[in-house]
Amino acid sequence: MAGNWKMYKTAAETSAFFEKFRTLVERSEHCEILICPPFPNLPAAVAGARGTRIGVGAQNLFWAREGAYTGEVSGPMIRSLGCSHVIVGHSERRQYFGETNETVLKRTLAALEAGLTPIVCVGETLEQRDGGRTEAVLLDQCRNGTAGLAADQFAGIVVAYEPVWAIGTGKTATPQMAADAHRVIRDYFRGAQGKEISEKLRILYGGSVKPDNVKGLMAQPGIDGALVGGASLDPISFASIVNF
Repeated sequence: MAGNWKMYKTAAETSAFFEKFRTLVERSEHCEILICPPFPNLPAAVAGARGTRIGVGAQNLFWAREGAYTGEVSGPMIRSLGCSHVIVGHSERRQYFGETNETVLKRTLAALEAGLTPIVCVGETLEQRDGGRTEAVLLDQCRNGTAGLAADQFAGIVVAYEPVWAIGTGKTATPQMAADAHRVIRDYFRGAQGKEISEKLRILYGGSVKPDNVKGLMAQPGIDGALVGGASLDPISFASIVNF
C-alpha cells in the first residue's frame, strides 16, 4: 500500500504525519507500507519511519548516476538517503514533463542499478478508454516501458495501473474495470516473462483510492495493492486504507 504525496507537505508537516501515522499502522503486518513524499521531505520521512515497517520512496529519478543535469536527482542519491522505492513514469510525469516509454525504461534500469524498486506506472486517458483503446495502450506501455529487462531485473519491479481519467478526479474504475486491466497487464507479462515470474509480479491499482472503496478493489484477485494519492496525505485516512 503506497502513498504518493505528489507536491504536498513541508518537512515539518512530513514529520508530523509520521508521528501520528506510525502508531496507527504499528500492528499492520499484512502488507508492505510505502510513503513517497517530494524530494526535499525524504530525509524527514526516513527519520519518521525509522524503527517501523514503513518504507520511503521517491516520486521520480534521473537515469544518469551523476553529471551536469541541473535540477535532477539520481538513483544513488535517493538510495543513500535510506529510500527503498521510486515511482517511475507516473501519468503526471508523462502529461506535464514529456515522459515517454523510452525514458520510463531508462529510469527503470537506473532504479534497479541503484538498488531501488521501481514502481512502473501505466494507464490510459479518458479519450483512449472511450475510443476502445485501453488494452492497446496498456500493452504498448508495458512492452516498451520494460523492453529488454532480463528475468532477474523484471523480478525487481512493481507495476501500477492508474487510469489517467481516475486520478484526482474523484472518479474510480469499478473493481471489475480495474481487474480487467490488471488481467491484460499480467497476461502480457506471462507471455513476455513466463508464468512463474508474471504470477509473482505485484500490480497496484491507483486512481482515487479512498477508505470507502479500497475494500472492493482489494477483493479482486488480480489487484495486489494500491498506489494512493490524495487520501494518503492524511494519516487517519491512509491508515484506514492500509488496514482495510
